[in-house]
Amino acid sequence: MQDLPPLARAPVLLLGFVALLTGIAGALFRLGVGVPAPATAITWHGALMASAFFGTLISLERAVAIGRLWAYLAPAASGLGGLVLVLGAPEQGFWLLEGGAFLFGAASLAVWRRQPALHTAVLALGALCLLGANLWLALAQAPERAVPLWIAFFVLTIGGERLELSRLTPVPPRARVAFGVLSALIALDAFAAHLPSLGVLLLGLAAWLGRFDLATRTIRAQGLTRYIAVCLVSGYVWLAVGGALLGLQLARDAALHAILLGFVFSMVFGHAPVILPAVLRVAFPYGAALYAPLALLHASVLVRVAADLADAATLKSAAGAGNALAIVLFILTAATLALSARGRR
Repeated sequence: MQDLPPLARAPVLLLGFVALLTGIAGALFRLGVGVPAPATAITWHGALMASAFFGTLISLERAVAIGRLWAYLAPAASGLGGLVLVLGAPEQGFWLLEGGAFLFGAASLAVWRRQPALHTAVLALGALCLLGANLWLALAQAPERAVPLWIAFFVLTIGGERLELSRLTPVPPRARVAFGVLSALIALDAFAAHLPSLGVLLLGLAAWLGRFDLATRTIRAQGLTRYIAVCLVSGYVWLAVGGALLGLQLARDAALHAILLGFVFSMVFGHAPVILPAVLRVAFPYGAALYAPLALLHASVLVRVAADLADAATLKSAAGAGNALAIVLFILTAATLALSARGRR
């Protein structure tokens, strides 16, 4: 058997969602919202969200693209690493996450060897950044050193995927060179953990995406195409905001959440209607209700950034609850749309 059947992929994805929900609970507890959470979820909120949930989700997508059974070991190890971390064994959990990242890197390298191109090279570079982030966790339990590498993992993965779609709207050669240079410098700065210059580079990448990405044209379309474009373009705005704040060395927490919440989850909301059918072979029809969690996400991130800048703890807690509600609302909306489509069939 070369590939894993869609039904067999669901348990791996479920492990990722365990990490997501416990990571959210840990974040809310830290904000004083009063949501119960395991002690390890409170301490290792970032690792659960970035390395366990997104490590599982993105490496699962990569495994489906490759269509080889061994590639599914990457999301399986990442998902199990998150579960072990939640159960109170961080050292073992971190090494599982590192193993998952290593296999994810191997899968990304296989994609590049199959299709040598700038976008596949950038995707492989993003996987290398996740490998570095998880190594900091496994060797030193140092999330502060993992943070810039997590950021690079996200922006390079998303940037590489968006560059792949540029074949539909040709990008000038000089712009492609600029994208490659930006990507390489982002990875180097992430490994050097120099956040101010990383912020400037992120601002440059946001400007590049705002100028050349296909979404800036498809935003004038209708239905699902327009919804995806709105998600992407609004996410690029948050990437620019976060990059500017990092570059100016203002409100580090606000900058990180502008990127890791505003940018990353805008991408999740926008790509889910395309990725989930590919991964699980389930229909995910468009519905205008998808705009509700997106609007709540942006409103709550805006309040979160403002609260961080103003050092308003109560407002920050309320914004954190809004962030969590937006994610949960999106999951419920997506599940409702998928089940309704299945019922109609």
